[in-house]
Amino acid sequence: MKTSLAKLLLGLALGAVALLSHAQPIDEQPLRVYLQNELGGAAGRADLTIGDVDSRLHLAPCARIQPFLPAGARLWGRGMVGVRCVEGANWSTYIPIHVRIYGPAVVAARGLSAGQALSPADVRIEEIELTREPPGVLNDPAQVENKLLLRTLTMGQPIRGDQLRARPVVASGEQVKLTYSGSGFMVSAEARALAPAVDGQHVRVQLQSGKILTGTARAGGVVEIRS
Repeated sequence: MKTSLAKLLLGLALGAVALLSHAQPIDEQPLRVYLQNELGGAAGRADLTIGDVDSRLHLAPCARIQPFLPAGARLWGRGMVGVRCVEGANWSTYIPIHVRIYGPAVVAARGLSAGQALSPADVRIEEIELTREPPGVLNDPAQVENKLLLRTLTMGQPIRGDQLRARPVVASGEQVKLTYSGSGFMVSAEARALAPAVDGQHVRVQLQSGKILTGTARAGGVVEIRS
């Protein structure tokens, strides 16, 4: 009698485990809708892959789930999304996701050398997977104008803002036109730049008399001083 009872209890326990382990899978549709809404402001075309629940978990059937993002999570590349049951059971878990964002990017139209002065003709626009690149990829060819490349790039390589620096409009030792202006007047003189400078940067210049002044570098080899 005791043996029969033990077998019965064991059978019930195994049946309960089997029931849990074969519980209805999480409905992916509301999860996908939630993630697509969250990706609505993404700068590009989004491709979303939703993974599976950890097979070691035995989740009770749930009538309605509620997705959520973990604190500080970003829908970019590989990550996790939270799911909690709000009707029919009481559990929460995390599901792996992979978010790929594709968008236009400025890439090298040919092999480019470090120190090269760039123009829009040196680059082209291509669609790339932005989620595979570090932040700062450029998306407008005009962004490379008057810029020097800091590193060598191969053809098709995306260009980031931190790979560029402004091209000097005044070179060290260069003869420049110094303009001094104020209310109702402007005078100019020849001077020599004592350092390189980009547009809008302060630079010291030396007049023919030897006097040293500080002005603002401008394109065309001009240094401005305003009173």
